[in-house]
Order: sequence, then C-alpha cells, then structure tokens
Amino acid sequence: MRLLLVSDTHLPKRAKELPAPLLAEIPRADVVLHAGDWVDTATLDLLESRSSRLVGVYGNNDGPALRARLPEVARADLGGLRFGVVHETGSAQGRERRCAARFPDLDVLVFGHSHIPWDTTADTGLRLLNPGSPTDRRRQPHCTYMTAEVTGGRLAEVALHRLPRR
Repeated sequence: MRLLLVSDTHLPKRAKELPAPLLAEIPRADVVLHAGDWVDTATLDLLESRSSRLVGVYGNNDGPALRARLPEVARADLGGLRFGVVHETGSAQGRERRCAARFPDLDVLVFGHSHIPWDTTADTGLRLLNPGSPTDRRRQPHCTYMTAEVTGGRLAEVALHRLPRR
C-alpha cells in the first residue's frame, strides 16, 4: 500500500496551487493523509476528487467550512497498521513521550503545524511523521512532502521529497 503524506498546504495564501510533483503523486497513492491547514475548501475538494482514499484533519488555520467536514483527529487501519492524523503536537521537546501517552493505540502518527519535516520513533514504538509543507518552507531549505509503503503490516520506504524552489 502506497501512502502520500502532506500537511500545511495553506492555499491560496502561501501558493496559488499545489506543486505539480505533488499532484502527480496523488493517483499513485492508495491513501493520501493530510495533517491540516488546508485553508481553503477547494484543496480539500481537489484531494477528495483525485484520491483513492483521503484521511485528513483540520488545522489551526482552517475555518468553519473545513472544520464542518474534517475531524480534529483521524484514525485509520492501513495495511495492518494503526494510523492517526492530527495537526498539532506541541513543541519538539518531549514530543515522542507526549504523543505516545496521548495515542497509546497507534503505530504511526502523522502531524503537521511546524512545517518542519520530522521522522522519529517513541520508546513505545510509535512512529511520528511530519511531511513538512509543499507550499511554505518557512525556515526550511525546501518545501516537502512524504511518501511511504505499508508492506506486510510494516511501514517501509518512508521518503521525504524536496520540491524545487518556485
């Protein structure tokens, strides 16, 4: 099972549209996971129409229209792994411990908010993934997103993809 992980698209404030390389990944993915801060409903509509399956949440920059359609926390069993998606996880310091305590029933937690790519594992085995942002790199060198594979009940081939500068 191929996964596409994205967060913090911030359209149309940070960019006019999603980058072409990211759009090209959508039909290749069995599941797209979006960790919030869509900002506009058009991006949600686009991903819903192009994705085989979409698992998404709202973020702190998402207004009432998005909050009416998306949960704060989403959960999905994907290929035998228990995934969760949430926008905010708090500061980097202590993140693994905090998330493991908050989500003891998950194998993988996808999150956003910071725009900083993140890939760590808590002592409990919880894998934490932040794909960064495909449209707003902030202080990062590149805009980014992630792909991953779930094979035989294991997460494999987690890759961070850097997008060319606009």
